[in-house]
Amino acid sequence: MLAIRSLVLAQSRHITETVKYGMPCFCYRKKVFCYLWTDKKTQEPYLLMVEGKHLDHPQLEAGTRSRMKIFKIDPHKDLPMITIDHILQQALNLYKSGVLKT
Repeated sequence: MLAIRSLVLAQSRHITETVKYGMPCFCYRKKVFCYLWTDKKTQEPYLLMVEGKHLDHPQLEAGTRSRMKIFKIDPHKDLPMITIDHILQQALNLYKSGVLKT
């Protein structure tokens, strides 16, 4: 979890962290960007992308959510750092390009 936290915070100096709904929450320029949490059934960590509906990545899952998507992380394998970095950069580009307001 700490490694994922470090990856998120390293993406931009404008990313801050807080706690919302009992979950570690990351904001980009004070706008909620993503959450880090664990699945209640499997206890496996995942990264929840708040504006996931705008993201197109094969490993992001929407499930029954209309706005958010999650990226599941297997705790028994090495972190897929390149994939996580790609997803985070894709999400940040939504804010930087003006698609999403900050």
